[in-house]
Amino acid sequence: MSNEIVIDIRPIPPAQRHPLIFNQFEELIAGESFVLVNDHNPKPLYYQFQAELTDQFTWEYLEEGPEAWRVRIGRA
Repeated sequence: MSNEIVIDIRPIPPAQRHPLIFNQFEELIAGESFVLVNDHNPKPLYYQFQAELTDQFTWEYLEEGPEAWRVRIGRA
């Protein structure tokens, strides 16, 4: 998708990352997604999504390191 939002959280202080990502997710309507760029595997974020938004999101790895991880996160 050429107009897909990309959020590069690498320069953002760690304490601000998850709130920013969840705020972005809340703005999505069903079928929409954004791409998250991070400097490590965002597994803890996945587990947080799984715990708080079970069956409401999609998660697709586009790139898995070693320099950057790119994940498409969507609203189911």
